Amino acid sequence: MRELKPAPLGLRDVVRVGAVGLRTRPMRAFLSALGIAIGIAAMVAVVGISSSSRAELDGQLDALGTNLLTVAPGVRLTGEQAQLPLTAEEMVRRIAPVQAESAVGTVDGASVYRSNKIPVIETNGIIAYAARTNLLDTIGATVRSGKWLDAATGRYPATVLGAGAAERLGITRAGPEVQVLIGNTWFTVLGILEPAALAPELDAAALMGWPAAASSLAFDGHPTTIYTRSDDAQVEAVRSVLGATANPEAPNEVEVSRPSDALAAKQAAGQAFTGLLLGLGAVALLVGGVGVANIMVISVLERRAEIGLRRSLGATRGQIRTQFLTESLLLSALGGLGGALLGSAVTAAYASYQNWLTVVPVWSLAGGVLATLIIGALAGLYPAIRASHLSPTEALATP
Repeated sequence: MRELKPAPLGLRDVVRVGAVGLRTRPMRAFLSALGIAIGIAAMVAVVGISSSSRAELDGQLDALGTNLLTVAPGVRLTGEQAQLPLTAEEMVRRIAPVQAESAVGTVDGASVYRSNKIPVIETNGIIAYAARTNLLDTIGATVRSGKWLDAATGRYPATVLGAGAAERLGITRAGPEVQVLIGNTWFTVLGILEPAALAPELDAAALMGWPAAASSLAFDGHPTTIYTRSDDAQVEAVRSVLGATANPEAPNEVEVSRPSDALAAKQAAGQAFTGLLLGLGAVALLVGGVGVANIMVISVLERRAEIGLRRSLGATRGQIRTQFLTESLLLSALGGLGGALLGSAVTAAYASYQNWLTVVPVWSLAGGVLATLIIGALAGLYPAIRASHLSPTEALATP
């Protein structure tokens, strides 16, 4: 007679058989999945809250100018003040990691007065600068009153005063009726800036458009300070080439600022956060894996009679292993998905309470669920093998 072999289980049958334990003991399955979910939620919440906090810290450090570098003319070997070439800005913009670039140029011989009745020697230390229209975006400054220069107003005698310059001139607000005398030309005060933390030299300045400075005050067009923003990881690399790029013929006559100390603080904070996330995530996953293993071992002990009955009806050891391994994976998947959602909700609630931007890395969600499945498979492997090695008689004889 030909030996009868049990029919192989399809994927659908495997899932249905593996879900038997979950359906017959729903409360235990719920509590087990809840235990796993809490572990994963803890990991996701720790990663999410830490990432949100790090994003907030990065924003604060960015405000300190961690990636802001400046280029200025130095001194020649003869002791004279050097000058940046007219092509310096264009050359600097060609540096690949440079994300933003702007500049100001000193307008020589153009003193700033509130009226033409002020003695010439009383300049109040206010300097006239020609400025590019993207200056505020590059240095992170804001307008307190009025508005900033644009392509249109930059062609006409209009000026934006730094916070200190406006105070020294006794001007509290901008408007079409408010004018100051720069050189021999009356300029309308278009706006007043808030104090510029990253460019304090602009607080005592009257800023005007590049074309207006050239046409009204004979500005020669040479920049005196070039501001650049670049990726944090590339700041040192950019700094090393700025001088030679801005003035290839005489790089020794260029002064380049050093990166802000806040950049080092930002990098150190990033490394600390990374170590914290990895450590706490590993502990959470270990706790979840131990919980799955514990539940599956207990499940095998409680269901010895069921295992014996299935074996006596012809189920193979492989099918028994598949059943318990599938049950472990389903339990882990439920806990992992629930934990990912719970952790995201906790992160969103805490970030909202702290007025932070909610940041939940996708890798933490996907990694948490995937790691749970892997750990669930490993944790359920021993109980599954143990269940498959029970003989039918031994299992059925168990009370």
